[in-house]
Amino acid sequence: MILTGDYIFKELLKGNISIYPFKRSQINPNSYNYRLGKTIKVFDKFVNGKSVFKKVVIPESGYLLEPGKMYLGNTYEFIGSKKYAMSLIGRSSMGRLGLFLQVSANLGHTTSYHKWTLELVALKPIKIYPKMIIGQISFWTNFGRIYKYGGRYAKINKPQESFININIHDFNRV
Repeated sequence: MILTGDYIFKELLKGNISIYPFKRSQINPNSYNYRLGKTIKVFDKFVNGKSVFKKVVIPESGYLLEPGKMYLGNTYEFIGSKKYAMSLIGRSSMGRLGLFLQVSANLGHTTSYHKWTLELVALKPIKIYPKMIIGQISFWTNFGRIYKYGGRYAKINKPQESFININIHDFNRV
């Protein structure tokens, strides 16, 4: 079951949800609006089976995302929960502008607490700004035993590319 905005706030006060920095005005009926961090990584090329990204500090005047390119960003906030699973998704207002957010990986594992990497793909030119509200996170009740999540990505507080090496020739297979 999904938590309501009021319940998110109550659980934050109890310490079962952590959001830092927190702004009460960013609570929605069933989620919390998170902001974009100050840096992004722009996919550049493949080298020895690894994706190579260029780091860009987003200027206060904004940064224009180009159509069809892949970018990695991160949440401005540290977000997590020792009690609830999380789902990071885009906002419909951004989607209607042509921005895909969290293209494939929206699940936030229970017990994780960090700045979350965001996957961004624009269908048309879209200007982004540091600390702009870009997505939302919802919190979900777990059923069953909760295990501490120990994955590599859960300890990273910057935009993080995949740790998986791939052979770019595999993309040409039918």
